[in-house]
Amino acid sequence: MVRSGTLILNVAARLLLPLQLMFSLFLLLRGHDEPGGGFIAGLVAAGAFALYLFAHGRRAMSEMLKVSPRDLVGMGLLLGVISTLPAWWNGDPFFTAQWWTIPIIDFKASTPLIFDIGVYLVVLGSVLTAITALVKTDHEDNAQG
Repeated sequence: MVRSGTLILNVAARLLLPLQLMFSLFLLLRGHDEPGGGFIAGLVAAGAFALYLFAHGRRAMSEMLKVSPRDLVGMGLLLGVISTLPAWWNGDPFFTAQWWTIPIIDFKASTPLIFDIGVYLVVLGSVLTAITALVKTDHEDNAQG
């Protein structure tokens, strides 16, 4: 397997990936009540995977992700649409927030959280799609030249 980055970059990517992903989840879960949310959390997660991509290559990132970035965009859009349905079913105006309490773990689930998760997946998928396309194009240009 051909490594793309230096030893320092490879080690840093492996150490920073879990920390960046945990921070992105923190931003995601915090965002529907305070500053943060799906968009910035998706950018942080995309940054984590981009760092891993630059250190270990496109194939290694694809093996770790296990799903195509384009599929993440589709799942995110689906969650965004699904988040509108509970208000509609209750006869409330479109995009009216609905809240549910899960008493066992004292967690408040909501349609804004579902929508934020959808935004997270759309941002993550679209940024990774763009970055992998650029890396693929650069690799093809270098192979021809």
